[in-house]
Amino acid sequence: MGLGYVGLPTALSLHAAGHLVIGVDTSEPRLRDIRSGRVDLLPSQHGRLSAALHDTGFRLTADPAAVAGADAVIICVPTPVDEQLVPELHALTAACSSAVAHATRGQLLVLTSTSYVGTTRDLLAEPLTACGLRPGTDVFVAFAPERIDPGNPAHSPDRTPRVIGGVTPRCTELTASLLAGTASSVHRVDSPEAAEMSKLWENTFRAVNIALANELAENCLAFGLDPRHVIEAAATKPYGFMPFHPGAGAGGHCIPCDPHYMLWQLRARKAASPLVEAAMTAISERPALVAKKAREALAARGLGTTGSRVLILGVAYKPGVADLRESPALEIMDRLAAWGVTVEYADPLVPLLDRNGVVRRSVHDPGALDWDLVLVHTVHPGAGLDWLDGGPAVLDVTHRPTVTTTGAAV
Repeated sequence: MGLGYVGLPTALSLHAAGHLVIGVDTSEPRLRDIRSGRVDLLPSQHGRLSAALHDTGFRLTADPAAVAGADAVIICVPTPVDEQLVPELHALTAACSSAVAHATRGQLLVLTSTSYVGTTRDLLAEPLTACGLRPGTDVFVAFAPERIDPGNPAHSPDRTPRVIGGVTPRCTELTASLLAGTASSVHRVDSPEAAEMSKLWENTFRAVNIALANELAENCLAFGLDPRHVIEAAATKPYGFMPFHPGAGAGGHCIPCDPHYMLWQLRARKAASPLVEAAMTAISERPALVAKKAREALAARGLGTTGSRVLILGVAYKPGVADLRESPALEIMDRLAAWGVTVEYADPLVPLLDRNGVVRRSVHDPGALDWDLVLVHTVHPGAGLDWLDGGPAVLDVTHRPTVTTTGAAV
């Protein structure tokens, strides 16, 4: 249930493992894109999709009732936050309610969407019990958090371990049996809550370290040091260190969103997590800082913001994907435009961008045009950057050593 950036790779992994798969998504446009192959997948996954679409054992539908005939139901829907950083649970609640409404005896229901601790019991186990289906006996319920790393072939689902926490030991074992063929290994924990918290811990760990990397990069610049060189040096230590790299912020529905599920839940319990709060504040403020530095870079060249031409190189939230969700580039673009900057972008994976009613198209040959500043935001694999050397002023938020920064650094 749900065929987005998690659900579709999950469905393809299950199909490749030999299962008959029914993919359910309530968005007909999404289903049309899948059927036509116009979806953001790894090259290997596009091969799987093509094979699946020609197999009667892989079916797509917008009808949630189709899950009634399934032996197992896997729920993979988005769990973003709203503008107040409160969990947006409508899609998750609707999907779980539909799964419960169509549940049948003997069925396995697995939730994979990142959410608060207790979600699996609140939205699946307890409603099923209220319907007369006892988890662990009549039906089987577990939480197995997704670990999809879009655009990274080294972390495809079948190369990544999977954490599983069932309502009962039997629920855990059935889920492990189902998912074993789609993961490098499975790790069992003793409850859905432990599995839910493990996912929040994973992404909160990343959020805190991203915030730290951004802060330490600023410290390096204050000393006139190249952050990348310093990170590379620190990373030679074989223990106690994991390299994180600075950037324009954090995008996607993981790092900018998932820790807020835990913070929201902790606030309700009057418990504090000051380090995580500070990290999330720093991450949310990062795009504004980058926009400010872009303005300073223009000023250093004697230019104001009004009428200046700025190119944002790469607008996807990470390399190798076309995903714009929570991309820092969008806020940077908004802020620069509000200051009177003429903002354009170049991203081969995002040919069209509609932001607040303003439609922009990716610049095909950015090296052929004159720019007052090029802001390097996301560098996709295989991207040629030679045209930046000795050319326009560059503000490189990725700190790539191959780019000569002639304007300012972040």
